[in-house]
Amino acid sequence: MTRRTNEPIHNFEDGDSVSGFAYLAKMERRQDKNGRDFLDLVLKDASGSISGKVWSDSPALNGNYELHDFVAFRGTLQSYRDQLQMNVRECRRAIEDDRQHGFDEALLIPSTRQSIDELEQRLTEILSQEIEHPILHRLAQETLASHGQQLREHPAAKMIHHAFRGGLLEHVVSMAELALGVCRHYPELNSDLLLLGVLFHDLGKTQELGAMPNNDYTLEGRLVGHVVMGRDLLRERCRAIPDFPADLQLHLEHLILSHQGRLEFGSPVQPMTPEALALHFIDDLDSKLAQLREANEKEPALQYLTGFSRFLYTGFTPRQEEVPGEGSEEPEPSSPPAQPTLDLD
Repeated sequence: MTRRTNEPIHNFEDGDSVSGFAYLAKMERRQDKNGRDFLDLVLKDASGSISGKVWSDSPALNGNYELHDFVAFRGTLQSYRDQLQMNVRECRRAIEDDRQHGFDEALLIPSTRQSIDELEQRLTEILSQEIEHPILHRLAQETLASHGQQLREHPAAKMIHHAFRGGLLEHVVSMAELALGVCRHYPELNSDLLLLGVLFHDLGKTQELGAMPNNDYTLEGRLVGHVVMGRDLLRERCRAIPDFPADLQLHLEHLILSHQGRLEFGSPVQPMTPEALALHFIDDLDSKLAQLREANEKEPALQYLTGFSRFLYTGFTPRQEEVPGEGSEEPEPSSPPAQPTLDLD
């Protein structure tokens, strides 16, 4: 039996004795064929998920934890009907003192691989340095001050693209940097308006979707949707600025309402200005390439991608570690760090 502490779930193997931290994504109290209570769990971290059972003889049956908690656990793994399953012996809600034992929310929920602080800094610099119109500059700064934290925590989608913590911020930063390049190539575009369109286009998703790890649609998100919510957030921010020009607000509203591109994709209107058309294509390009990047990382192959509604092949593009060149020598292997002992008492 191998003992594993704070190992990613995707490393778990049959027969392992495991302990660590996870996000409790599912918890249902049920009864076995003899009428005894047990708990059916799903534990997740950033690497994957595993089914868990808390049987009637387990001390964890009446432990101090609830659905959607971060938890500390201990259990053993076994294969059941060709699926790996954990027999959970101990479980409790994670606490602040657990950080000294390896508890870190960022390791337990899918997160951007980039530094969220650096992403935020890049966006702050773009909005501060590139927007010249004084009132639009103020709109950008006040919006970032009001919603910057939500951008850091929210995904850009439930499943299709950037569906992880910091995903919305990563998507907006990527689009903003791409928009600057597009505006340099097409100087007839109003870069101030386009950058504001980038900032606001998916801002409604901070209300449409719950923040990670509870990445699911809110009731308001289902009934209204992020496009209209984003337009409403724009109106709210414009009202906070005295004498905000009506023509600028109208154009910005159009950018938000048309950014999906087509009526059947959720846009109340189609793009009718050069900036609206550019925003739609920048958004579409960034989201689609993100889907292909994720698919390629999982398995370069011919795959059916839901976001495209067709098969695409990602095997032609070599992954970065496979690209030959100078300085590509393998690093010297290092000893794994000592694993801390997890105290579940």
